[in-house]
Amino acid sequence: MAAAVAAVTKGSEPQVGVDADGSQFLTFCVGDEVYGVDILRVQEIKGYTTVTRIPNTPASIKGVLNLRGTIVPVVDLRATFGMPAAERTTLTVIVVLVVRDKVTGVIVDAVSDVVNIAKKDIQAPPAFGAKVDVSFLSGIGKCGEKLVALLDIDRLLSDEEEYEGVKPTA
Repeated sequence: MAAAVAAVTKGSEPQVGVDADGSQFLTFCVGDEVYGVDILRVQEIKGYTTVTRIPNTPASIKGVLNLRGTIVPVVDLRATFGMPAAERTTLTVIVVLVVRDKVTGVIVDAVSDVVNIAKKDIQAPPAFGAKVDVSFLSGIGKCGEKLVALLDIDRLLSDEEEYEGVKPTA
C-alpha cells in the first residue's frame, strides 16, 4: 500500500490550481490499488475512528459515526470491492463524500494526493465482458506513469441494499 501511495505522489507531480482542460481528483489506496474520486464530491477527510454498528446491515456498511451532530453512514470500500479485511493503521481514514445528494463516509487504507487529470488522459473503462462489472468506474486516468481507477461513487454505492445516507447541510 505504501508503494502505491508513493507511486502516485512521485510519478504524478500534482498541479496547483484548476485546470480548465481536466478535473481534480482525490486519490486514495484500497489494498495495493489507487482509486480517485471527483474532488468536488469530497466534504472532508477524517482520521479513522470506530463506528457504531447497526444490526441487519450489509457487510460493507460498517455502521454510523457522529460528525459534528450529524449521523453519517460509513461504508468500507474493502468489503464493497470484495477484498479481505485489513488491520486499521494510522493511515486509514474515512473520506466523507456527497453520494446521491447525501453525506456518506467511506473507509480507505490511505489518502494519496489531489491530482489534476486532463480530459485527454481519461479513457473509458475497458469492457471485460458480461461477467465483469466495471459500471462503477467513470474512467481510467493516466497520472504520470500510474493508472488511477476513477470511481463513479454514486453508482458504486447504489448497490447497497436499502442504503440511505444523510442529506448534506448547506
